[in-house]
Amino acid sequence: MMKRCILAIDDSKAIRFLLHTVLGKEYQVITAPDACSAMFWLSKKNLPDLIIVDPQLPDVQDWELIEEFSSSALYRDIPLVVLSSLDKEVTAAKCLKYGISDFYTKPFNPLELNETVQKVMSRVAPVSTVKAG
Repeated sequence: MMKRCILAIDDSKAIRFLLHTVLGKEYQVITAPDACSAMFWLSKKNLPDLIIVDPQLPDVQDWELIEEFSSSALYRDIPLVVLSSLDKEVTAAKCLKYGISDFYTKPFNPLELNETVQKVMSRVAPVSTVKAG
């Protein structure tokens, strides 16, 4: 059986490594350091089951990529989990605006995140279309 796929987008190498370590046993974790790399991967007809994303990425405006995902016909059904170093109230308001149910402010508890990911994954049907290579 194929592992379900998570796309994790964060400019912090440490956080990408952490997400890979915590979630990698159960899921295929694809990491991207910025919006451009993430969109490039997605453009290859890859569709993850879940996207974990930092609203502040080096190559786009704050929340721009999240806005793109939530308004795009192609990606809006993919659940998003936000990992933000912004103010908790600001993050909560933005997540509400974009219909994101789960967010964490950094630093976050990896075990809690793992539980959230499992909960979200249990609610969504597998869509992973990830090409090998």
